[in-house]
Amino acid sequence: MVETTALRRQRLHWLGGLGAAARGKQRLAAICICLSGALLIGQAAAIAWLIQAVLVDHRPLAEATPVLLGLLAVLGIRTLLGSATQAAAGDVADAARLALRERVYQRLLGRGPLWLRQQRTGELGELMLAHADAIENYYSGYQPVRIEVVVVPLLIAIAVAWTDWVIALILLFTAPLVPFFMMLVGWGAEAAGRAQLGELARMSGHFADRIKGLGLLRLYGRGEAELDGVATAAEGVRERTLKVLRIAFLSSTVLEFFASVSVAMVALYLGLSYLGLMSLHAQVPTLGVGMFCLLLAPEFYAPLRRLAAHYHDRANALAAAAEVERLLGELPAAAVVDDAPPATARAPELLEQHAPPVVVRGVSLRPLGAHHDVVQQLSFQIEPGQRVALVGPSGSGKSTLLEALAGWLPPREGSIVLRPGLEVGYAGQRPYLFHGTIADNLRLAAPGATDAHLRAVAEAAQVMRFAAALPLGLDTVIGERGFGLSGGEARRIGLARLLLRDPQLLLLDEPTAFLDPETEADLLRTLAAFARGRSVVIATHSETAMRWADTRLTLTAGGARLATEASP
Repeated sequence: MVETTALRRQRLHWLGGLGAAARGKQRLAAICICLSGALLIGQAAAIAWLIQAVLVDHRPLAEATPVLLGLLAVLGIRTLLGSATQAAAGDVADAARLALRERVYQRLLGRGPLWLRQQRTGELGELMLAHADAIENYYSGYQPVRIEVVVVPLLIAIAVAWTDWVIALILLFTAPLVPFFMMLVGWGAEAAGRAQLGELARMSGHFADRIKGLGLLRLYGRGEAELDGVATAAEGVRERTLKVLRIAFLSSTVLEFFASVSVAMVALYLGLSYLGLMSLHAQVPTLGVGMFCLLLAPEFYAPLRRLAAHYHDRANALAAAAEVERLLGELPAAAVVDDAPPATARAPELLEQHAPPVVVRGVSLRPLGAHHDVVQQLSFQIEPGQRVALVGPSGSGKSTLLEALAGWLPPREGSIVLRPGLEVGYAGQRPYLFHGTIADNLRLAAPGATDAHLRAVAEAAQVMRFAAALPLGLDTVIGERGFGLSGGEARRIGLARLLLRDPQLLLLDEPTAFLDPETEADLLRTLAAFARGRSVVIATHSETAMRWADTRLTLTAGGARLATEASP
């Protein structure tokens, strides 16, 4: 229980930090809602005075007119204060949603592509959609009411005690029943809300995965079976949602019952006092005093009832925070703009400017999720302008070594030392291509690139060899993940995107795979011209690419480095 309470406090503190950017709006909402509650006392006093003056004292209408006008003014001011409260609280909710999405996005970027490959993108997408929306009512509803429930009932209790201390005692002794049952129900609502959000995230991940593999599912005749799986997942979400609603409606009924009983006790006491059956005062209170207390009695419990209703929003926000913590491994802190590397990568050591671009000392590498090293005690260095071919059978660690050089995978042992300010570019075997034109996908590396520069890198990467035959050339639209292109064509687009970035160290993973000999030779020739003065590390099985490099680094499946030797 201690651990649960500590975690809940930590998550509440984190939720509070999300709205830090709109702290002024939070104060404005609190001030407006408290002023509205204070004016409520004046409103009840005006109504009670009018009833006493007109029905009991039979005063002329002229005397009641100023009070009536004051009552109308109070009603108008309270309406404006209510609108200002909602507007300010809505701005806080918008700022909190934006802060959550920024923090989650920053944390996903910091995790790096290797970690992202192991996650379900549908679940991660829900962090910035359903989970962000789940915290909205926490800021627009719960937080303003939390301030109101501290201030307004206290003001009402003081005003009632000024006129009738017995009714004030009734209010004070019955008030704790509402928050007591609210907390009991809130714990169950938080657990149900977390289960519902988790089920929604799992369904989103399941559905997104099936959409991505729709062609494969149809190929193997699994379409109907997967439809049944989606229906089962949707049924799970429906059941979890109805459980949350059941708790919400049940708790509202219980809390309304206790609030109604408390108001009925006040009405019963006043009625018995007027009938002369019960009176704790020397003099029976007037009708105006009774109406004043009776009008304020429901309003004394109204903030408590609203807090109980919005307590589910607090539970949903805590559930969303718990899901963020589960999927990301921690609650993401506010983004800090600095040059620190991602948490998953070891900070590169700095060398003098005249040092080699890369120095690898005694490195052992283990891919994420693997149980053994694929590269062991590897040491070498890369000189400026050097072209290194990583050679070895599949599974010997060529791609893993490239990912480590790119800074994505921290070495288990040893160090990878980069020259200060070295710009590193990586072109993998499966470059991610977005839905859009080929030119749009290239401009991800340099949004301001001119058409001439774009065509130049496309020529160098041999993209124009196939793009020239397309109806719109580089303006031809391709599908997500390169749908409509072959594997070799997608790799060439990824290579062209890398060249457009113009890094000082190029890391290329099988760039000539799936290419015919003529295209491969042209690609290596243009790449040599483009990479003049830059260092290149290329993982390859191609003899032509090996001869193109001036140095070979041979790895074995066991992970041991055999030799670094000049190519013939």
